[in-house]
Amino acid sequence: MQIFLTAIAVIIRITSNSLTNVFQKKLTLYRENPVSVNCINYLILSCLSIPLLYFIDFSQLNKNFWLYATCGGICGALCNCFMVMALKRGELSVLGPINSYKAIIGLIFGVLILHEIPNIYGFLGMLLIIFGSYFIFDEAGFGIFKRKDIKYRIYALIFSAIEAVFIKKVIILSSITTSFAASSFMGFVFSLFIMKYLYRTKFKLPETKSFQYYILTAICFALMTFSTAYVFKYLNVAYALSLFQLSIIINVILGYQLFREKKLIKKLIGSLIILIGSATIFIFGH
Repeated sequence: MQIFLTAIAVIIRITSNSLTNVFQKKLTLYRENPVSVNCINYLILSCLSIPLLYFIDFSQLNKNFWLYATCGGICGALCNCFMVMALKRGELSVLGPINSYKAIIGLIFGVLILHEIPNIYGFLGMLLIIFGSYFIFDEAGFGIFKRKDIKYRIYALIFSAIEAVFIKKVIILSSITTSFAASSFMGFVFSLFIMKYLYRTKFKLPETKSFQYYILTAICFALMTFSTAYVFKYLNVAYALSLFQLSIIINVILGYQLFREKKLIKKLIGSLIILIGSATIFIFGH
């Protein structure tokens, strides 16, 4: 039964992640400020989390919990902010597959910080991701990394990878419910800080025409946050991150269907190659 529920949670996480990106991009097409989108998203999520506070025993939360929750909130707010900024400028079918570079970044940090040398599967996975990326990047080649949208997407995936570790720590020290509430409230606090003090943007309520997309974004983001916490509780983080990469296929299809992004077949082939490379690193590359 637990395996079945975890599988359902993985499917919800993959789908809700892609739909969150779609609605965030829709908001940027309405000329909504990315940092405001990020802040309002976390504000709605925090409102949804208020009833959960009744079920949390705050006396059981130690200083390590608050440290990891704070670090996770900072990384989550930065990740989502950079993601919306990337979506404002780039194509969903390109930005989605770049998430698989998270595996390569993990290997690099493993070498630099932990002195872990990847095995043959790790190098093979890296080559597959790079080879698959060439199909996605098209005629731009790897010069595409000079573009702002790609840079923002890479910043987002770096903070996402770090956030995953903190989420796992928070869950170990508390529960899935507590982790969800902590991610929501901490994310709002730090996204508000980013908006007011880093980008000097005033907080304002969304206009009527874009309000529905804010609600849809928040619902999908809530499903993504809760399902991520659930999967992390029952699966190794490396395996979970590998399964989450399946969302890149959905992103490519949605980019083609909703935003008329081009070269669907070529991008799907590249995404499949990237997917195999990412799974190879996460499962066999250490």
